[in-house]
Amino acid sequence: MRKYTVLALLTGVLAIAPLSRADDALYKGLGQKKGITAVVKDFVGRCATDPKIKSFFADTAKDPKRLKKFEDNLVNQICEASGGPCKYTGKDMKTAHAGMGITSGDFDALVGDLVAALDKAGVKPADKNALLGALGPMKGDIVTK
Repeated sequence: MRKYTVLALLTGVLAIAPLSRADDALYKGLGQKKGITAVVKDFVGRCATDPKIKSFFADTAKDPKRLKKFEDNLVNQICEASGGPCKYTGKDMKTAHAGMGITSGDFDALVGDLVAALDKAGVKPADKNALLGALGPMKGDIVTK
């Protein structure tokens, strides 16, 4: 049941669906920018070594400059989506993932890696589910196969 709850809430990981700026409780629950940065570093490391999806991250992982930009964009995206003060200025999800041929299975592996990073960071279940729900709406822009 937990798997289906997570997948239902995260039907579009890494999609921007910002919460109200006045409501920064989730941002605080994630440990603010410092906590989000730690989660992102762990998450990206997991994705880069996950046999199911590492091919999507190979070029980024081996280029330190590109990796830093990718991680910074993810931090800002999650920070903004969680009600924090950051501003995501990266590409929209459809453009960022165009031509990648991402399947639902690839997407599910990514979700698993994010959940594992959030769990490792000790993010409370309510905050984890709120984040997954905030990031969820754009699966259709990411999954193309």
